[in-house]
Amino acid sequence: MEVLWIVLGLVGGGAATFFVQKVLVKSKSEGLIKEAELQAENIKKEKMLQAKENFLRLKEEHEVAIKDRERKLQSNEDRARAKEKNIDQKLEDLGRKEKVTEGLQQDFDAKFQGLNIRMQELDKIQSKRVAELSKISGMQPEDAKKMLMEALTDEARTGAMAQIKEITEEAKLNANREARKIVIQTIQRVATEQAVENAVSVFNIESDEVKGRIIGREGRNIRALEAATGVEIIVDDTPEAIILSCFDPVRREIARLALHQLVSDGRIHPARIEEVVAKTRKQLDEEIAETGRRTCIDLGIHGLHPELMRMVGRMKFRSSYGQNLLQHSREVANLCAIMAAELGLNVKLAKRAGLLHDIGKVPDEEPELPHAILGMKVAEKFGEKGEVLNAIGAHHDEIEMTSLISPIVQVCDAISGARPGARREIVETYIKRIKELENLALSYDGVSSAYAIQAGRELRVLVEAEKVSDQKSEELSFNISQRIQTEMTYPGQVKVTVIREKRSVNYAK
Repeated sequence: MEVLWIVLGLVGGGAATFFVQKVLVKSKSEGLIKEAELQAENIKKEKMLQAKENFLRLKEEHEVAIKDRERKLQSNEDRARAKEKNIDQKLEDLGRKEKVTEGLQQDFDAKFQGLNIRMQELDKIQSKRVAELSKISGMQPEDAKKMLMEALTDEARTGAMAQIKEITEEAKLNANREARKIVIQTIQRVATEQAVENAVSVFNIESDEVKGRIIGREGRNIRALEAATGVEIIVDDTPEAIILSCFDPVRREIARLALHQLVSDGRIHPARIEEVVAKTRKQLDEEIAETGRRTCIDLGIHGLHPELMRMVGRMKFRSSYGQNLLQHSREVANLCAIMAAELGLNVKLAKRAGLLHDIGKVPDEEPELPHAILGMKVAEKFGEKGEVLNAIGAHHDEIEMTSLISPIVQVCDAISGARPGARREIVETYIKRIKELENLALSYDGVSSAYAIQAGRELRVLVEAEKVSDQKSEELSFNISQRIQTEMTYPGQVKVTVIREKRSVNYAK
């Protein structure tokens, strides 16, 4: 640079300036060229590094793909070897079986050949004997065969006729017995269906999810329902249905209505269950009273005591020998009215006596009295006339008849009960046995309620926790089972379950 400045000093002027600029431009260009060369060198190195990395990555991927392919090839080769080994094994087994088959075939051929030889020998012997028999008898084989067949046919026909005669005579002797047997079996089947109809109700639900809510945690909801209603609640695989089982139609109706309200409301827990059951029982009592009042209006019977009307309403939920008691009483009342009109008697009084003749079957308490006498006493208590009282008490000849209405009621009762399919003795016996079971348990001190469930195969006894301890509850269960065993007649066995529950309730205000 010093030389440059000396030269510039010697040259001087504008030429010096131009020369300096030219030298500076040349110097800057060389600097830019060097810088570009450095950048190009750096880019070249970066590209080479990237290319090297890509090469290594592709090489690694290629090696992985090659290893995977080799592994698949090895797996296929192993499977092929296994199949080949299996085929070889099967070929060996097939070869052994072929050898066995060949041996059996040879044995069969030998035996078959021996059998053919024997058959040929037998044919020769048979032909020889036939020729000898033909020579002795002087008959051809075809003639002898025809005569033998005719003799066998005649003998078979004679035997068949004798057997047919014996079968016909036996059928005549057994006809009446078999007919009675068929009728008895049919009646028993119909009676069984009637008992099921009177002891079971079906509660329909929208979906099976409701069943879990009805059962509750650890079954506490269903236990509370059974304890509050005295009805066995059967939750099984029946789709969208729950079965309510109890001999008492009033209990079943209370359980059905309470379940309907609980499911509709959605709140299902023990306290709510007791509240709803109590409310439903009250509503059903009102419905019973309304049914009695409506029945009296329909029949044109006036001036009946409210308590008698309530008892008439309770007939709707009772059955007598398989008949609905209310329908039976209405039918008897109408029959009595028709017969009294034909005889010129008091139609209204006869209809009143016909409606009330079975009132002794639905009292609140059931003393050991015939229902006719009990009904007469109940009607007398509520101011019924003497002719009506005599008709009620005498319709089963428990007392002497003193009015013309009494035999009319008796006859109409028999007509209503005697029509085909009207009565089923098995239902009445069943209900009586169930009630005796419950009354036996209620006779013990400390028992608050007792319910017979499962068609009388189980007796559930609820006791008061203050009066009965755990130890005493065990003794109570044993004593009840012993009394049932010694005093009652029942099919199968009866399970006695004593339930003792202590509840503590307080209110936060």
